[in-house]
Amino acid sequence: MTTDDTPTKRYHHGSLPEALLAAAETVLLRDGIPGLGLRAIAREAGVSHTAPKHHFGDATGLVSELAAVGYRRLSDAMRDAAAARADMRERRNAIAHAYVHFAYDNPAMFGLMFRDEIIDMKRPVLNTAAREAMRVMAAVIGAKNEPPEAAAEPTPVSLSAAEAMRITAAWGYVHGLATLLIDQRLRGIINVTPEFDDPIELVDRALDDVRFGFEAGEPHG
Repeated sequence: MTTDDTPTKRYHHGSLPEALLAAAETVLLRDGIPGLGLRAIAREAGVSHTAPKHHFGDATGLVSELAAVGYRRLSDAMRDAAAARADMRERRNAIAHAYVHFAYDNPAMFGLMFRDEIIDMKRPVLNTAAREAMRVMAAVIGAKNEPPEAAAEPTPVSLSAAEAMRITAAWGYVHGLATLLIDQRLRGIINVTPEFDDPIELVDRALDDVRFGFEAGEPHG
């Protein structure tokens, strides 16, 4: 008979921190954010209940590292989407779609990434990952005429007021749409609009037709 402190499986190989992060993601997907306790994660990984604390310090440390995984995946999704487009306007739009689709496809992880009450944004690995995601977005949105390779270059230390407003508006726009999708707040619109079959189709069209925040100084669609 097992107790809460007894592993239900055995950890056999590979990196234990990576195994704990994989277990934490499994718990997140199965039980949601409230289920992200160290003992539950240790049980999922099949290790001693002391193992997560040894490697991450506490629950905040572990879930912060898990959130960093999410930010790195988001960065990769946006970077890959932008790289497939040569035209700047198309690249901006591709990044917007990538951000929203990442959130829509990964609602639990996306939610964790913005839960400041349970993650520590000052933790170096999370701070670096979050800043990189913003850098990928800012590198495309912040300037009007960047070469295609610019998304792989560092963001300037300082931004002009116009760049800051452009980035803020763009982030607020796509993040708001992502949140509406995750919270299922668009079903009412879908129900009275026969042209759209589901909310993600509506949002994709909105991103294509309304370029608010992305084309500052240019005509809106």
